[in-house]
Amino acid sequence: MSQHGSYSVVLTPEPEGGFTVRVPAFQEIVTYGVDEAEAMAMAREAIELSIEYRNSIGEDLPESDQTILRNISIPLPSAA
Repeated sequence: MSQHGSYSVVLTPEPEGGFTVRVPAFQEIVTYGVDEAEAMAMAREAIELSIEYRNSIGEDLPESDQTILRNISIPLPSAA
């Protein structure tokens, strides 16, 4: 039976467009996608490659991560 892991992915919008992608459980992963769909595809590929590499050297895999990240918009006071 196949096991599955679930990992949080952080997409940071870039000023020039697209998203920088980080995966907190895999500190070595930093990638990019021109849109959200490509960013998530790049994240999946990077996670799969990291898992493959860690398995090849006998390194433990990170625990699955179910972190939920949300943004809250708060009005800021005007500068005096």
